[in-house]
Amino acid sequence: MEQINEQSKWSVEGKYVVITGATSGIGLAAARELAVRGANLGIVARNRVKAEETAAQLKALSGGRRAVDVFVADMASQRSVRAVASAILAACPRIDVLINNAGALFDSRQVTEDGLEMTWAVNHLAPFLLASQLLDRMKQSGQARIITTASHGHKMAKRGIVFDDLGAERPYRFPQRLMGGSTFRYAETKLANILFTAELAKRLEGTGVSAHCFDPGLVATNFNQNNGWMARTTMAVINRFARSPEKGAETLVWLADSDDLHGQSGQYYVDMRQTMPSEPARDQQAAKRLWDVSESQTSRSASDR
Repeated sequence: MEQINEQSKWSVEGKYVVITGATSGIGLAAARELAVRGANLGIVARNRVKAEETAAQLKALSGGRRAVDVFVADMASQRSVRAVASAILAACPRIDVLINNAGALFDSRQVTEDGLEMTWAVNHLAPFLLASQLLDRMKQSGQARIITTASHGHKMAKRGIVFDDLGAERPYRFPQRLMGGSTFRYAETKLANILFTAELAKRLEGTGVSAHCFDPGLVATNFNQNNGWMARTTMAVINRFARSPEKGAETLVWLADSDDLHGQSGQYYVDMRQTMPSEPARDQQAAKRLWDVSESQTSRSASDR
């Protein structure tokens, strides 16, 4: 496979970008801009019909010059994440950029087929597992980037990762649930995104693959529409003051396309600027512990139990 000269100017044009959560919100806005900039895209979505419609739009934006492949997966299922990774590897001889953008918040405690709490499984373990499955192929590209959508909301997780309650029993109990326990659980998963990025960067030193994460800001999307009328009403009010998906996607596109990131890895960005996350997000020991726990939770023995 042809190797990219490390001194050559980085551009997303002609590169292959895998992106999850690309059928709506900032993921769709980013995919559109990347298509315009000449990227070949592999979009990972749960709904095939919606994904095929999105792929047709993206292909038109590229003038039909670039590939737009559709891969279907349920990010809450480790079996499905492994299957989609296998499909991507079979279809893509090279992967230059992986964008872990899919995410969700669940108002009530739900458990996946793997026996794991749903918000944690979708927002943290799915990106962790997908990246691990695709990493060897990305290393073959010479240079590659792994980008994960985090959030300013990680600062709500002031206690850091609560390792003695990874199943999130407490946030969903009364009275914590009435005090926004599900929101704090979401914040914990966004903190996990930042710690994952930092630890991944350490493990990728010298490979040519870099890791980055970012805060898109408060964005008007269909996020949190799955949690009943109260959540939908709240989001409708919040969205009146939120930025557009296109504005929220600016940093994501910049991380995928900018030539200014040479030598940078493991950092957190806001509005295209490297920014200091919360103190718990800078805890190197917590990052290492999270990595070990994540490996355990995504092992085949764990997923098959």
